[in-house]
Amino acid sequence: MGTASHNIATQSKTLPCEMTLENLTEFPEGRRVLTCIQCGTCAGTCPYGELMQYPPRRIIGMLRAGELEKVFTSDSLLECVACYACTAKCPRGIDLTGVLLPLIKEQVLLHLPVMPAELQKALENKLRYGNPMGESPRKRAAWVKTAGVPVRILSEDPRPAEVLWYVECYTSYHPRGQDNARATARLLHALGIDFAILGNEEKCAGECGRLSWERGLYNTLMEYNMLVFAKYQFKMIVTSCPHAYDAFRYRYPIVGFNYRISPVPPFFAQYLPQLKSILKRNLNYTVTYHDSCCLGRHNNLYEEPRALLRAIPGVKLVEMVHNRVNTICCGGGGGGMWLDTYYKTKGIERLSERRVKEAIATGADVLAVACPYEVSRFEDALKVLGHEKKMIVRDITELLAEAIEV
Repeated sequence: MGTASHNIATQSKTLPCEMTLENLTEFPEGRRVLTCIQCGTCAGTCPYGELMQYPPRRIIGMLRAGELEKVFTSDSLLECVACYACTAKCPRGIDLTGVLLPLIKEQVLLHLPVMPAELQKALENKLRYGNPMGESPRKRAAWVKTAGVPVRILSEDPRPAEVLWYVECYTSYHPRGQDNARATARLLHALGIDFAILGNEEKCAGECGRLSWERGLYNTLMEYNMLVFAKYQFKMIVTSCPHAYDAFRYRYPIVGFNYRISPVPPFFAQYLPQLKSILKRNLNYTVTYHDSCCLGRHNNLYEEPRALLRAIPGVKLVEMVHNRVNTICCGGGGGGMWLDTYYKTKGIERLSERRVKEAIATGADVLAVACPYEVSRFEDALKVLGHEKKMIVRDITELLAEAIEV
C-alpha cells in the first residue's frame, strides 16, 4: 500500500451526523483533515485526478485559506466516484472519501446551476420509490417466483430467521441483478441456511446518495429501514451490495444500528468446506476478478472472493495489472452510476471501459465481480469496445451456483 500502511477498515468510524464544514475542527476526524502535508498523493492516485480542478489536496489548501466558496462553484467533484483510492494511499491516514469529500459535494450540488439529469432522477426515484430505477416497490420481490428454491418473505411469514438477506435495488430489479439474486438464493438454500428477505418492505440503503451527496434523502432512508428492521427478529444481516454494507457498517450506527452485518462473499467463504462438497460441475473457465472498491480498498476483503473462485472446479484465476488496493474503480460509486451521460458530454473515458481493457488483456473468459453495479457496467463496456464475444461478466454467486451439481 505504498507509504500508507494503515488499515482503512480499522480507521473508518461512524461519523457524527452533525458534522459540517463549519464545525469540522470540533471532531477528531475533521481535525485530521487539517494534518494534510500537501504531498499530492490523493490527486496522483485518483482515477480522474488529472481532470479535477479541485482534487482533495487542493480543497484542503482552499479550506486553510478560507476560499472554499471557489470550490463550491466548480463541478469538478462530479468526477469523484468515491472509490477510496485517495483514502487508501493518504500517508496521513485522512478519510478523504468518508469525511471531507461528501461535505464538499453537498455544497457543490447546492451551487450547481443544473444537476445532471440522470443523477437528479436517480435521487428523486430513491425518495419516491425506494430505488434509483423508479420501479414499483410492489415489484421488488417479483424475482422470487423464478428463484427455483423457497424464499421466505418476512411480511408473509414473520417467524425469526437466522439471516436477513438484504437483497438491495439492482439485485432486485435489474434483469442481470436478478440472476445474482436467484444464484444467491440457491446457494443459501443448498447450504441449509435459514434466511428470509424483506421483500416489498425493503428500500435502498442509500449509501451512494450520501456519497453523491444528498443528506436529507439518506437520513430518510436510514430512518425508514431502521423501523422495518425493528419489526422482525434475526441474528444477522447479509447483503448482496457492498455499498449497502458500507452504509450499515459505518453510517447506520448513528441511528442505533447494532446488528451483525456481512457482505455475501465473506459470508459464503465461511462455508467453504460445505461448498466444496457440493461444487461438482467443472466450469473450465479462466477467470479474472475485479476488486470492488467498497469490499477491497475500504474493507480489506480481498482474499475471500478469490478463495470462493478457487474452490470452483476447473476455474483458473488470473490477475489484472491493477488488483487489490490498486484496483481501478468500475465508475459506479459516489453517484457515478448515474453520471455516464454527463461524462460522455465532457469527453471523459468511462472507468468501466478502462477496466475492461485490462480484463481482456489477461486472456480470461470471465470477468468475475462481487457488486451488483458492476455486472451491467462491465457488460455495457464490453459491447461498446466490441469485446462482448471474448468475455462474459458473472457475479461470483452466479459462478458458484453454476458449479453446484444438479
